[in-house]
Amino acid sequence: MELLTQPLELPFMQNALMVAVAASAVCGLLSCWLVLMGWSLMGEAVAHSILPGVVLAYAFGAPMAVGAFVFGMLAVLLIGGINNTSTLKHDTAIGVVFTSLFALGLVLISRTPSETHLQHILFGNVLGTSRGDLYQVAALGLLTAAVLLLLRRDFTLLAFDRTHAHSIGLSTGVLSALLLSLLALTTVTALQTLGIILVVAMLVIPGATAFLLCRTFGQMLAVASVSAALAAVVGVYASYWLDISTGGSIVLAQAAQFSLAYVFAPRKGLLGRLRRSRPLSPADRLAS
Repeated sequence: MELLTQPLELPFMQNALMVAVAASAVCGLLSCWLVLMGWSLMGEAVAHSILPGVVLAYAFGAPMAVGAFVFGMLAVLLIGGINNTSTLKHDTAIGVVFTSLFALGLVLISRTPSETHLQHILFGNVLGTSRGDLYQVAALGLLTAAVLLLLRRDFTLLAFDRTHAHSIGLSTGVLSALLLSLLALTTVTALQTLGIILVVAMLVIPGATAFLLCRTFGQMLAVASVSAALAAVVGVYASYWLDISTGGSIVLAQAAQFSLAYVFAPRKGLLGRLRRSRPLSPADRLAS
């Protein structure tokens, strides 16, 4: 029992655990749509593109969440603009925008006096979160989760059949823009937990794990959110007892969940697919 209670005697561990769970659960929800819509690369683009906004916000004394959100939306607009006004493919536009903005952020960091503090934005510093950071993550997370759940049917139809969604009167352009805005907001929510480099894992792995395990989208939402929160708990405790990176521990816990689902998922797991593809023996045919 001491294994679980001793870390919680420290206030910074309490903050870290609550922030990690809140950010992971929200990322788990959004990751379901990103996986189904093939937007995983877009998640990576937004996560990396917010770096200059964070640096500029820090330099001018503004809230880092504001700078991150502004540059996240700027990345979305630039990608859409290049995609709509050129013959380049979507993934090419994403690559051009996010690498350019990420490089701009690195240059700004190199010219900022307090480089050490800003390194936490790249790699995360969940153990350094304050009670104020917790309130910010909770507020942004609740807002994102509320919109996702309130419009889940519209977003789900958009993911599965965009043409049908348009034919029944849904504004697919508005829904896509709203989902991308929530992606930017969710990235800001998870920024303090994992940092820019690892946040993309939180936006992909929980949804991929749930996709392998679930038959319905409702189940997928629940499994992705719960598994992401569980991985956050395991990662925070592992970082305390093993003295290792907290962000890395959380992502490795998610990766372990995905590996188990990839191999052992009843319908979509590797073993299940191999079993179904194997020819039946005479004894199996008699038994069936």
